[in-house]
Amino acid sequence: MSTSHLTRREIREKALQALFQLKTNEELTPEEAIKQAVLSDSEEWNSEEDVEIQDYPYLVTLVHGVLDNQAAIDEAIQPYLKNWTVGRLAKADALIMQIAAYEMLLGDTEQVPQRVALNEAIEISKLYCDEQSSKFINGVLSNLIPKTENP
Repeated sequence: MSTSHLTRREIREKALQALFQLKTNEELTPEEAIKQAVLSDSEEWNSEEDVEIQDYPYLVTLVHGVLDNQAAIDEAIQPYLKNWTVGRLAKADALIMQIAAYEMLLGDTEQVPQRVALNEAIEISKLYCDEQSSKFINGVLSNLIPKTENP
């Protein structure tokens, strides 16, 4: 399997899976978590040794981007949580917001416009979270888009 077989949404979902594994298993390295996420629904690969993470550059960028910029991302999100902290959020909700916030604030917005990152987060939350999460995530992340862009 190469990255050409994964859509951007699938890459974001794999990033969510890898980051979730890292939050629940501190013994994993980011590279191991990425490999396991890629293997999670692959029929082509037999083991982690078969996966070359350099074949998934955007997945690596998202996982390391969130990990390396955790404090800045959480600081950007925190003012819009209204009586919540990032640590109190459901893990999937927090990770989806962190991935999108990374793309919106620190990623290449020429390649991934902020609204695309926001919409992808909403759609992924509909798959991995409860039904109220997509509204909550939309409410928080929409505040990260500069007011000049809002209609």
